[in-house]
Amino acid sequence: MSRPTEAEVPAPDRPHTDGERADDDRPSRKSARVADVRAHGQPPGLKERRNEEHWAGRLYMRALSPYFGWIALRLGFSPNQLTYLMMLSGIAAGVVVSLPLSPLWTAVGGAVLIQIYLLLDCVDGEVARYLRQTSVAGVFLDRIGHYLSEVSLLIGLGFAAQGGWETGGYVELGMLAALGAALIKAETDNVIVARAKSGLTADPTGGDRALRPRSTRIALARQAASMLRFHRIIGAVELSLLILAAAALDTVLGNETPAAIRVLAVAVAAVAVLQTLLHLVSILASRRLN
Repeated sequence: MSRPTEAEVPAPDRPHTDGERADDDRPSRKSARVADVRAHGQPPGLKERRNEEHWAGRLYMRALSPYFGWIALRLGFSPNQLTYLMMLSGIAAGVVVSLPLSPLWTAVGGAVLIQIYLLLDCVDGEVARYLRQTSVAGVFLDRIGHYLSEVSLLIGLGFAAQGGWETGGYVELGMLAALGAALIKAETDNVIVARAKSGLTADPTGGDRALRPRSTRIALARQAASMLRFHRIIGAVELSLLILAAAALDTVLGNETPAAIRVLAVAVAAVAVLQTLLHLVSILASRRLN
């Protein structure tokens, strides 16, 4: 969500001094203010990147992240170190959710860790932009962090639905959902891989028009699915909140088994499988591979 894309990576012949351009008058990392981080780490149009920026980032996290970016700069963190911390937070969220303890408290812990994951996902990119230390490696690590965090949380949901660290059908559903979530991201990323191997530019010509399926029926189905936004329940932020809501419902109802969490696990697995197929059809029916 937050790391600069390859197009933003500085050319190797640009002069740098202590991670900054020689002709840039921005303060050093030790002298930076929160306003400086916001000005140089959040360029115009950042929040409007609908395909890149998460709704929670636009709603509240981008307002908070410059304060933590300022702290990260003062403490000497590099952008990649922050990305590694983001990965650890996302993976830890899945582990915490899976713990055979009170479902409500593990769900709270998982939701908090995902919020930290989201915060660090904003901060690492802002620090990278401020220090002008953007890199292809940073983009790569950011993508891997998203893969690992979503997969971990979905598997954690499976164990939570099973009721402990033991094998069973709900664990398998969680793993199925995790596989679906990974495949959806792989389908998106492999569009760029396929174009690169064919000697094409990363982005197809035609802008948003190239993303739309050529078939009217498929285009309408894609638009309907997008409006319903059911695919969001396999995203880390949304899923963590749904797990918390399900755990709270089980607690209020006094369920001996995690019934609400089990319903959520079934729904998430079904959506992951369906979305994997729909996303693949949508790509093949569009002009993205032309």
